[in-house]
Amino acid sequence: MSDMDGTKATALDEAAAAAGWPCLRFDYFAHGRSTGTPAEGGIGRWLADSLAVIDTLTTGPLILVGSSMGGWMAMLAARARPARIAGAVLIAPAPDFTELLMWPQLTEAVKDTLAAGGRFDLPMAYGAPPFPLTARFFADARAHLVLGAPLPVSGPVRILQGMQDPDVPWRHALAVAETIASPDLVLQLIKDGDHRLSTPADLERLTASVAELVTRVGPNGRRS
Repeated sequence: MSDMDGTKATALDEAAAAAGWPCLRFDYFAHGRSTGTPAEGGIGRWLADSLAVIDTLTTGPLILVGSSMGGWMAMLAARARPARIAGAVLIAPAPDFTELLMWPQLTEAVKDTLAAGGRFDLPMAYGAPPFPLTARFFADARAHLVLGAPLPVSGPVRILQGMQDPDVPWRHALAVAETIASPDLVLQLIKDGDHRLSTPADLERLTASVAELVTRVGPNGRRS
């Protein structure tokens, strides 16, 4: 439930403005300033938001930056628009989290509730309101899984992952690295890093990673 006014997004926006890079932030449906309720959202709808932004508000090669679920969105967007994606920076990426990280933690009673058409309000961290889980939410997510099949990203990819992350275990980042086909992929493990990776050192690491890719990719998407 992070939004475009979060620490990482605003820090990157400020760095882009200072360096003269074009930068675009947006809120998914039912997030931040966008309308809608979480119960009406889902991976497919948020992917549609991402592709709409790419197709209507951007031109030329793109470097995607995604944190947590945003990392899943970035991977899906790269699969859907491979010709547009020149590189990516993923922070604690959580592709397939519904199936691999969330579903196994649910009790059988909760699973039975969902199977019967009910809903379970999942408590959220960081002060966010509970998130409504339904069978539809999981079924939609299963239609958009990405791990296990090579993801055809040829440009440079940088992954930043905290080893003290309680939400996305650092070994999950290894599965992400194995899935992305790019030969130019670097995974940084931050020994004391948490899920948010929003300390001053973390933000410096993020902006430096994006700056590296901007310099290497160039305005025409050609890697140097």
